[in-house]
Amino acid sequence: MTDSFCRVAAITPHIRLGDVDHNIREIISLSAEAAGDGCSVLVFPELCITGYSCGDLFFQDVLIDAALRGLETICRETADLSAVIFVGLPFKNNGKLYNAAAAVSCGKVLGLVPKSNIPNYGEFYEKRYFSKGQDQCVPIKLFGEEIPFGTDQVFKNSYMPDMVIAAEICEDLWVASPPDIRHSAAGADIIVNLSASDELTGKTDYLKSLISARSAQLYSAYIYAGAGAGESTQDSVLAGHRFVYENGRLLSCGKAFSPGITTADVDLGACMARRLHTDTYRVDSRGYTVNDFSVDIRELDLRRIIAKHPFVPDDDRERLDRCEEILSIQAWGLAGRISHIGTRCAVVGISGGLDSTLALIVTVMAFEQLGLDKGGIIGITMPGFGTTDRTYDNACALVKALGATLLEIPIRDSVRQHFKDIGQDENVHDVTYENSQARERTQILMDIANQRNGIVVGTGDLSELALGWATYNGDHMSMYSVNAGVPKTLVRHLVKCYAEYKCKQGSRLSGVLMDVLDTPVSPELLPPSEGQISQKTEELVGPYELHDFFLYYMLRFGYRPRKIFRLACMAFEGEYYKDTVLKWLRVFYRRFFAQQFKRSCLPDGPKVGTVALSPRGDWRMPSDATADLWLAEVKDMV
Repeated sequence: MTDSFCRVAAITPHIRLGDVDHNIREIISLSAEAAGDGCSVLVFPELCITGYSCGDLFFQDVLIDAALRGLETICRETADLSAVIFVGLPFKNNGKLYNAAAAVSCGKVLGLVPKSNIPNYGEFYEKRYFSKGQDQCVPIKLFGEEIPFGTDQVFKNSYMPDMVIAAEICEDLWVASPPDIRHSAAGADIIVNLSASDELTGKTDYLKSLISARSAQLYSAYIYAGAGAGESTQDSVLAGHRFVYENGRLLSCGKAFSPGITTADVDLGACMARRLHTDTYRVDSRGYTVNDFSVDIRELDLRRIIAKHPFVPDDDRERLDRCEEILSIQAWGLAGRISHIGTRCAVVGISGGLDSTLALIVTVMAFEQLGLDKGGIIGITMPGFGTTDRTYDNACALVKALGATLLEIPIRDSVRQHFKDIGQDENVHDVTYENSQARERTQILMDIANQRNGIVVGTGDLSELALGWATYNGDHMSMYSVNAGVPKTLVRHLVKCYAEYKCKQGSRLSGVLMDVLDTPVSPELLPPSEGQISQKTEELVGPYELHDFFLYYMLRFGYRPRKIFRLACMAFEGEYYKDTVLKWLRVFYRRFFAQQFKRSCLPDGPKVGTVALSPRGDWRMPSDATADLWLAEVKDMV
């Protein structure tokens, strides 16, 4: 199975101006090389059969006729390649000359796409030679076949229906209303641009921003192939840029001033998922010509870089910016709720773990934003049967260092009384033993908030909501849940960001936060072993980095288990065996479906990213849905 991946290539040949025979030999050779590497879509530059900078030679019939013969040769010599090839040439029709892109596959020209926007400013003077192409396709005869000629056409692969390609040429990208808007609405999820753009200081960055924006707005892949080596350097230089973008993200970039092939493995499933999830994305293919072709997409040994932590940017600067933005969203949301209620008190249960630490930090930021006395933040530590000295000491030190009010309320005696009331043996460490403690703590938080006319700030995170790793009506409940949109892998970076950039280095607060970061994730509901945490969450439900990976690709793109497993094995190669990934993938699906009832009645909380589980916003799923289909596919992979 291809899993909706296809390999594409942007190619800059080393041309000779006006030497069509040389140029087509280069095009054929590079096409064979790219197709042999598994590329299914090959994109060459604008007017590459003749060269872009031929000037008044475009008035010469000998050149125009040679270009047409060259195109016929390309068709014949690439007939056995499993690819669709886009090449540029000057094309004469009804007494006018057009700057055109030819789509070639299986020995035939599928269609000719003329350039829509003809530049005639600065160093460009294309209107001297070329006419504007018409949008509506008309049939023309070429090499004994009837083919469409016009801008409004797409090319659809019958072997891979998600592969729908449309072409535009250079200046078409730079205008206010580019053709790719119509192409995308007609179903194209790959836009190819055959280009010949000169190099100027700062122009490359602007070009990349344009392509990124087009790709992001259209939920598409965008392949850009620029002319370069061999073009005239009389008054300007063409750098031969090659870019492949997907949904706004740069996948591959060729080296400027260096001809060659730039490849990337495009995930068309990601493009289609974005379109499916956006009901404002309009599909209207009226007036478009759809050209079918048949290119078998081979199974690829993917070359994509798959990030292990898709919620966390790899770049240090970007990660810091993201963390600061998320902290601001969380604090702003809580500040808005506090202001609306009219309270000056917020109650937070502090365990000495990551989630409650982040919730307290956010609460402090909200109080600072509102100009409220931080003494109105009641940080409550509630030691129970599993509390260790380390987490207890950190909880107390954290509340004091942040200027909040510390309140200690041990729960052992009250829980024992509850055990006595319901006939629970304290030595039986079952789910009742654990959940009784969580619910007792929640009762204390709620009652203290009632006493002080305050609000209980929830601490649970997105990953726990996905796995149902919360006690129903225990830590599952609050009056405002600030971490509800933050996955566990990101919680750590938010706390670290605050520790490194908001705290004075070497301070008591900085030291406590760093120790919290080093503490194993645990609900601490079972008695410690020799003073150490005995109940480690990731040993019970699996590594959070794996579950966050599964969650991201399931919710963000709707990927099926097989594809998620494939990507996870790539991302975590050398860290987890495949059977380990499969084991926790099975656990993820089982828990995700079984625990929906907890997510169906979540408290309010701010969404901070593209993946969220609020039943009022992003995830509406019946609590009695079955996981059988998903688990069956996981089982088939064993």
